[in-house]
Amino acid sequence: MRGSRVIAGSAKGTRLAPVPAGTRPVSDRAREGVFSSLGTSVEGVRVLDLFAGTGAMGIEALSRGAAEATFVDSSARAIRTIHDNLARTRLAGRVHVRRSAAARAIRDISGPFDLVLLDPPYALDGPELDRLLDELAGQELVAPAGRLVLTRPARSYTPVIPVHWSLERRLSYGDTEVLVLSVSEQPDQP
Repeated sequence: MRGSRVIAGSAKGTRLAPVPAGTRPVSDRAREGVFSSLGTSVEGVRVLDLFAGTGAMGIEALSRGAAEATFVDSSARAIRTIHDNLARTRLAGRVHVRRSAAARAIRDISGPFDLVLLDPPYALDGPELDRLLDELAGQELVAPAGRLVLTRPARSYTPVIPVHWSLERRLSYGDTEVLVLSVSEQPDQP
């Protein structure tokens, strides 16, 4: 079986490291669809890749012109794979890699980010996912007019979307459903 690869941009075609045990990567097809739908809005943005796994989503954003990316995963194997993939793609200079649980990272990381990539384990239950989204909104980690891309198993629980966020589009790729949420620009408070 062929490994995953970078779809487009400066690192196009680069083969990524093997997926570590216990990690479910986003398929090349789904990644291609997500980034095609985002288009040039990825250029120059600040990216947060939570539950980063192999780092493929954040690396795709960097390859397509994102200014910088922060990768977060709780697994030591995943962190090693992310470093390996950043070396393979020669994109290591514009990144921060952090080994941490997502909930803790949300509280500790400085935002905002223009694009948040959230690929939690499919086994993550609905209430926990809702808490993560609330925490992201509460910490204002997604910039006004920013986007959050959430991957979930097809036909699964649809999370409660925080106030000032809206569902921009829903994409389906085999057993993966992708929700693209946008954050409205909130009016200035008096």
